[in-house]
Amino acid sequence: MARMRILTASEQDAFDQPPVFDHKERKQFLTLPKGLMDIAKGLRTPDSQIGFLLMCGYFKATKRFYQPQDFRDRDIAAAIHQLKLPESAFEPTQYTETTRLRHQRQILDFHGFPPFDQSASYALATEVATMARMHLKPRLIFDRCVDFLIQHRVQVPSAYRLNDLIRAGLHDRKAELIALMDSQLPAEARHLLDDLFTAPDDQNRYRLTLLKKLSQSTSPSRIKEAVADFEVLSELHDRLDAVLSILDLGTAGIRYFAGSVLRSEIFQMQRRERNDRHLHAAAFVAHQFYRCQDNMIDLWLSVMASFKSAAARDYQEALVQERKDQQRQIGIVIEGLEISVFGVLRDIRSVMAAANLSDAEKITATQALLDQGKTDDFNRLKDDLAATTSESGWHDILEARSVKLQNRLSPLLRALTFMPSSRAAALLEAVDHFRNDRDLSANHAPMGFLDAEQRAAVMRGDGSFRVSLYKVFLFQAVTAAIKSGDLNVKRSYKYRPMDAYLIDKNRWYREKARLLERAGLTEFADPEPILARLNAALTEQYKATNGRAAGNPHLKLRKDGTFHIATPALDARDTDPLGDLFPQRHDVALAQVLETVNNHCSMLRSFEHWQQTHVRQATSHPALLAGIMGLGCGIGVRKMARISSSVTESELDHTVNWRFSLENIRAANDAVLKAMDGMELPNLYRQTRDQLHTASDGQKFEVRGDSLHASRSFKYFGQGQGVSAYTFVDERNFLWHSLMISAADRESAYVIDGLMHNDVVKSDIHSTDSHGYTEAVFGLTHLLGFSFAPRIKGIGKQTLYIFKPKNQADPDWVIRPDKTINEDAIRDNWDDLLRLVATIKLKENTASDIFRRLNSYSRQHALYQTLKAFGQIIKSLFILRYVDGLALRQAIEKQLNKVELANRFTRAVAVGNPREYTQTEKEEQEIAEGCNRLIRNSIICWNYLYLTRQVEKAPDAGARENLLRLIAAHSPMSWAHINMLGEYDFSEEKLRDTLGILPPKKAA
Repeated sequence: MARMRILTASEQDAFDQPPVFDHKERKQFLTLPKGLMDIAKGLRTPDSQIGFLLMCGYFKATKRFYQPQDFRDRDIAAAIHQLKLPESAFEPTQYTETTRLRHQRQILDFHGFPPFDQSASYALATEVATMARMHLKPRLIFDRCVDFLIQHRVQVPSAYRLNDLIRAGLHDRKAELIALMDSQLPAEARHLLDDLFTAPDDQNRYRLTLLKKLSQSTSPSRIKEAVADFEVLSELHDRLDAVLSILDLGTAGIRYFAGSVLRSEIFQMQRRERNDRHLHAAAFVAHQFYRCQDNMIDLWLSVMASFKSAAARDYQEALVQERKDQQRQIGIVIEGLEISVFGVLRDIRSVMAAANLSDAEKITATQALLDQGKTDDFNRLKDDLAATTSESGWHDILEARSVKLQNRLSPLLRALTFMPSSRAAALLEAVDHFRNDRDLSANHAPMGFLDAEQRAAVMRGDGSFRVSLYKVFLFQAVTAAIKSGDLNVKRSYKYRPMDAYLIDKNRWYREKARLLERAGLTEFADPEPILARLNAALTEQYKATNGRAAGNPHLKLRKDGTFHIATPALDARDTDPLGDLFPQRHDVALAQVLETVNNHCSMLRSFEHWQQTHVRQATSHPALLAGIMGLGCGIGVRKMARISSSVTESELDHTVNWRFSLENIRAANDAVLKAMDGMELPNLYRQTRDQLHTASDGQKFEVRGDSLHASRSFKYFGQGQGVSAYTFVDERNFLWHSLMISAADRESAYVIDGLMHNDVVKSDIHSTDSHGYTEAVFGLTHLLGFSFAPRIKGIGKQTLYIFKPKNQADPDWVIRPDKTINEDAIRDNWDDLLRLVATIKLKENTASDIFRRLNSYSRQHALYQTLKAFGQIIKSLFILRYVDGLALRQAIEKQLNKVELANRFTRAVAVGNPREYTQTEKEEQEIAEGCNRLIRNSIICWNYLYLTRQVEKAPDAGARENLLRLIAAHSPMSWAHINMLGEYDFSEEKLRDTLGILPPKKAA
């Protein structure tokens, strides 16, 4: 079997050869400290002097040593000039190995670096083993090995030695797993796994294939199919649970092996060695079991959301009809009052005024008139009004809709198994009673989870039990408990207990100091100095802001104590495209743009095969480019193959299936970003050189087809459903991250994901609109080392906080604190807060996963309250600075305008479906959006390359400065000169009909 190739031949050669310095870098790295320069000058021969100096410079740059025959000519010339030696003073063959090794030891000793010896090799092998357990891509492991050695101040060896260590680590991990499968997998479990690769007698598809796709439909029949698949997976998982525990694949391992199964055809799996096939199949079962439970809960929540909306709509319609009936009844009552009340009163007055009647006769006549009055209509109206103000009408609607709800949710509730919970003990008792189909009557149905009003509602006036209404209440209680975190699923990606998303408590207590150090949080270990500094800063900012409030022309104070702060608009030209500087009479083909950028940064190299041990076979650039454009432009992969030359449909399908993972596409985007980060021209758009301002915002897209990831919004999608593409952009117009979220999700939960994702763009200050802000985000961004600067709608009505005592506030302040900060909550739960921050900073879990659970717990969870209380300090500081700083407000507006331009850019690229996604699953949507972002980043990179060339061609310094000013005043996010639509062929051959449509018959 061929050896796994981690680097291409050209990449390995590039790694093993000295770096290519420009003039500035050459001066930087070949200028040695005095101690090393003294050693160089004291050597006996010119060859040794030059070789030593170059070895020092190269080591300073890369922490590596190179062969003398590979030394760069320009670097040799620079060393000769620096040492004042004659030209041609260096002959590589004269710089002998013995001398070179001695010099290497001297250089290592000077810098305090040990050589890459057996001890270093063992330490690195241990690190590789850890990364192998995480199933990282071999190329990523290689890069991290280099980073690990540099971080630990160890000499970096050759690519060959690193490759051998990585291959050995991956091989050992795979061999370990295969051996465990061989020794631990029972014969019965083997037969169950082998059955996955057989086809049922009544179907043409294999069992494994039937379990790959999860249903996104909420129809009763599809839900029953989903439950049937879950039962199959549940049985398999129960039989495999013991061996899966021994394998200890972790989430990364399960996803990796399962991903191979999901991408493979049955014949590809059958060709694997038996234990290897069983390993992949077991991971697939675990992965699908987790996903299936998540999918069923998503189905549950989707059905309940639809039920709630439909019931509310029916209730509103019923209220409207009741109101009409009541108005008609009121009219009847008013007419009746005219006769039966006011008419009677008039007759009574007449009787009382009659002089010919005695008192006794008047009383008798009055009594007779009163007996004629009718109040039936009035009593009926009174009863109707009483019924309207009660919940009985709402309960009647819930009961009427219950059967349809039961058809969808009853199978799900019988299939799902929730973890024990003391907070939901009564509810779990009712769920268990329901799952086992026990008697649901007034005497037997568990009522502990119902409130007093609901208990009264399930009983009719005649004492009978409203079973259908009881079931609705049960379903509603389960929904609320899932959202609040009271009900959790053990084997799940999305609905585990909150603690499962954080660093394990026992590990935290054992390794707290080390974890804090790795996360860069040592300074936050003790909350007291942190709170003291923030107290002083907040008090000082109150004084500063209020001291300048009277002279702030943009500040308006309201009588109710709130305020309004205006932000004068900046010159809007910086979001206008730079159209005039790009080719006017030549449209650049999008494929040409992508290939040009790839030649500059090798972004296509990121599209590695999914399988780690796959022997890297060359994938044609046309296939990769066609895949990027087919997905990113919304054309579709198959249609792209049909309308393209040089690419077959099977080749494109295979390329997209195995190489277009979300990880690869993000790596390709990062490669483009890294190339732009190394350019000088993008820095024209920075406000300050030492600070990078970023922003993020969402854009709504409709989703065609059933999708649990999408949500309904009449405002955006009418009767349809959709998602939001959440994009991050920095002030240099780099599109550095993106996410796909449900249109109903609050964007604030995903802000941290973007800030923590990228290793190229390091944000210093980040802005969002109001949808991206919460007090918890303020607190978390501060602890993670970012400044958070959102544009908050109605900022003058926000609650401001101050440390106790509240009376420290000056009575003359016009902008005053409203509440005091809960310092006790912060102190009491500081350790858990640090554990949360460390989890995110060490990337052991994503912020969105944690926030999704925290937000559902809401006020019930002490950790959420702690993060919120801490965030209230940071939010108050920000608001005071926002009021006081016109430059800050304008910078926020300017950065958010760039996100709006990026959103328009998204639609311009997506020529096939500019406002919708045909993909229904979240990962498929993120892959398509990632390709769209890769195209946009490539166009921006191409624009920078083109503009750099134009600047270089400027005839003189004045013209160059004018051109740079023009570039800085407009946006490089321009696309009018790019041909996104392809080319049309109007040749006679292409215009000729190919489908046999006959021309009309001519009249005789």
